[in-house]
Amino acid sequence: MNCLPAEKALLLLRAAFPDAPPVALASLTIGQRDLCLLKLREMTFGTQLTGIAVCPECSERVELDIDSRDIADANARLPDFQAAETINNEFLLNLPEWELRFRLPTNADMISLSPDSKQAHTKLLEACLLDARHDGESVQLVDLPQEVVTAVAERMAQEDPYLNISIALKCPACGHQWEMLFDIVSYFTSEINTWAVRIMREVHHLAFAYGWREEDILSMSAWRRQQYLELIGVT
Repeated sequence: MNCLPAEKALLLLRAAFPDAPPVALASLTIGQRDLCLLKLREMTFGTQLTGIAVCPECSERVELDIDSRDIADANARLPDFQAAETINNEFLLNLPEWELRFRLPTNADMISLSPDSKQAHTKLLEACLLDARHDGESVQLVDLPQEVVTAVAERMAQEDPYLNISIALKCPACGHQWEMLFDIVSYFTSEINTWAVRIMREVHHLAFAYGWREEDILSMSAWRRQQYLELIGVT
């Protein structure tokens, strides 16, 4: 899929929730979106997540082998699309001398950002910060102190617990410990692409060997296709 990660996410969600209003899917917060994708990934490929990370200290390759149920709470509630749940909730953050009103970033926000923009983070915060006041006086985003911006970001993460999914890692070579952000959109779409290529190769081998139609091959169970592939020497 040659499109932005947020657009890929929306395509996956539309396939998984065909009856959900498109505007509701686009308006999912990033955390809600990624929780949905984690659950969808579990139903598609199972709960085990594997991969490779690189230690930022010694550049050692570290193998990942985690269970997605350790990332997302089994009781985490998915959005109720049919109930027209309000997703873009507004929040108020009160700090000494400051009052800030904001909403959570959504998938629609991510789609609207330019992929090569160096100011993407600023643009996203600008879209989500509804009002900022210092001692009652309105203040623009560019004039906010860094500690205030950090406080808003931290509160967003509290309100949207899957906004920044991270995995704790330890390098077996040097012992360095760090947390890596886990991008479920890229991970899941990469798995789907790999699966699609494998299925195409299976269809090619069976069609070439037996002369079967593509639709007939795809209608077989995965187990049955594998048995025929082994008979023609493809493993």
